[in-house]
Amino acid sequence: MILIASSLRLLPNRCPAFKLESVKRRNNPMAISETLLPLGRIVATPGALEALARAGQDAELFLEKHASGDWGQVDEHDRAENDYGLAHGFRILSSYRTATGDTLWIITEADRSSTLLLPDDY
Repeated sequence: MILIASSLRLLPNRCPAFKLESVKRRNNPMAISETLLPLGRIVATPGALEALARAGQDAELFLEKHASGDWGQVDEHDRAENDYGLAHGFRILSSYRTATGDTLWIITEADRSSTLLLPDDY
């Protein structure tokens, strides 16, 4: 279920730390299993949702990576900032590519609310 909150869409957060217990995980020994970052309230921009739909991918895939400390395709400086932010409760940015090549960012703020967006949405 997706609720509309102004121009953002609120995504369901199935548990506080967004730790997924799914058939995919049970059948995939390479699946991420440790959650380091609680995501709080999760919203997505319309552009991010459209990019995910084009790619036939679910936001949960990227949110799980982000919550586990896989920051995706960020440079060493941003990776170090994320590690520091994780340790001290600051903002964290991850960057991923969808199957169709769109760049998808996930930003988790200090209050642990999280947004999925495209760089152009920023």
